[in-house]
Amino acid sequence: MVSPSEFTLEKLYDLRGLVALVTGGGTGIGLMIAQGLAANGARVYITGRRVEVLQHVIEEWDSKKEPHMGRMIAVRMDVTQKEEIQQVVDKLRDCEGKLHILVNNAGQVGPRSPELNQPSPTAPKNAEELGNYLFAQESFEEWSTLFTTNTSAIYFITVAFLGLLEKGSHDKSGFTSNVINISSISGLIKISQGHFCYNSAKAATSHLTRLLATEFALKQIPVRVNAIAPGVYESEMTNDVIVGQEATDASGCPIISVPARRPGTHAEMAGTAVYLASPAAGYMNGQEIVIDGGYIAVNPSRA
Repeated sequence: MVSPSEFTLEKLYDLRGLVALVTGGGTGIGLMIAQGLAANGARVYITGRRVEVLQHVIEEWDSKKEPHMGRMIAVRMDVTQKEEIQQVVDKLRDCEGKLHILVNNAGQVGPRSPELNQPSPTAPKNAEELGNYLFAQESFEEWSTLFTTNTSAIYFITVAFLGLLEKGSHDKSGFTSNVINISSISGLIKISQGHFCYNSAKAATSHLTRLLATEFALKQIPVRVNAIAPGVYESEMTNDVIVGQEATDASGCPIISVPARRPGTHAEMAGTAVYLASPAAGYMNGQEIVIDGGYIAVNPSRA
């Protein structure tokens, strides 16, 4: 019989001494995850382009954290610039010599076509009007920019840190370094929500997660890759469209009856990330966890 101590929360979710990096860690979902990892003992590097936002997070965290909790460290990084990514890789190699947890969270909403499903006088009424509206509303440049931030950056950041992640796996017995990609239910549902580009990029992120997990496993690289597909959570992307108990998607259009009838909480997001990062999820690889209050259950999706 396995010792009962193996089933304790301290054993299953022990992140003490681990090093984590969270992109876009200064606000929204990234901050929720960074706080969850640090609260459970990890040393968490949070990155972003707005250094002042990161520094404010660090100051607030240091003033409230308890002694057993981990530190947060602010590092500027534009996830679309290879030079800046490499600088952070070099910094962690010098300061830590390893990485245990990489959370690819940074993202944007991108171009929108708000008239697509609106019952307004200016909304397109037939195929030609719809085609002309969508063709004129968005640009190749906007699509390219969003895919660079939301999908391509995940690839380049993950492979850039892969050597440090492998070192992290050999650093602690019974632990496997891991990557957590933040996708979205928008990449799983079959309606555009007025932003074809965002939903397409998130769908690509979901598949990229599986590709990376499979290639690493086939090459016997001890790094797990999983994804979290959030529904509506309070963040900079959704702040303007969450009112009381009625939630709307990031495009501002009412969503179809979220069974939970509320946005997700900080603890629910952090708890999911802590699970994936911890020894408890050591047997999970190449998977995507949907945490959406039941949205996928009542909307057309490919999940």
